[in-house]
Amino acid sequence: MPDGLRRWLAPRPVAVPVILDPAQRRLVVLEILIVLTVTVGLSAVRSALSLLDALLSPVPLNEQQVALNAPAAQAGLVDLALQLTRALQLVGWGALGAYLLLRAGFALRAVGLDRTRPRRDALGAMGLAALIGIPGLGLYLVARALGVSVTIAPTLLDDTWWRLPVLILSAAANGWAEEVVMVGYLITRLSQLGWSENRSVLTSALLRASYHLYQGLGGFIGNLVMGLVFGRLWQRTNRLWALIGAHTIIDVVAFAGYALLRGQVSWLP
Repeated sequence: MPDGLRRWLAPRPVAVPVILDPAQRRLVVLEILIVLTVTVGLSAVRSALSLLDALLSPVPLNEQQVALNAPAAQAGLVDLALQLTRALQLVGWGALGAYLLLRAGFALRAVGLDRTRPRRDALGAMGLAALIGIPGLGLYLVARALGVSVTIAPTLLDDTWWRLPVLILSAAANGWAEEVVMVGYLITRLSQLGWSENRSVLTSALLRASYHLYQGLGGFIGNLVMGLVFGRLWQRTNRLWALIGAHTIIDVVAFAGYALLRGQVSWLP
């Protein structure tokens, strides 16, 4: 096996001190469960139930539609306020993960949340977005054609003056929350419990995929692959900003692109 592939599949252990004290280990496990419960954990449960409901429906899966950004109120300004509230909640999720890492003794630069390599992080984000985003779109179209994915509408927001800014903000908030919690926080804490690099990244990727189950099999597989690639890349480079940037770019293209092209491209729902 080539050395590069071996290092990718079996990387060197992360230099994180393992917690040996049983009482401290229990507290870390409890902390992880609480964080996941108040952030993405319940989303995973709701997502699985949503998929089950869709499968039990007499309507074929690929004829059902889910919206990623839908109106939350009839009054325009109230809708805007609710959209901003949702984005703020996501920012809070990511901030919680970062704060708990600080409380655990980790400087933010230890997980790649520093400003020492902005150009490298930006280039890495663009390359990673293309690597994940383009095949991901193809996977979605194939899964929908096979009838194992619902029809995804990235946005159903009305064409208002604030639609594009809110969609961009939503994309950035998604990238910040998911990558800080699922990669920077979760993998670091699991490493402190003595979990191997492969076990940690697989757990993170499976959890990421599970809260996208409402999109069907295509969404699950696509996000599983994304989680595996993002998690392993972070383990090897320790650059979390690159992952946040890539996730943001992917979502901006999906959200804003759909808003601008809907009705003009035949294969868009």
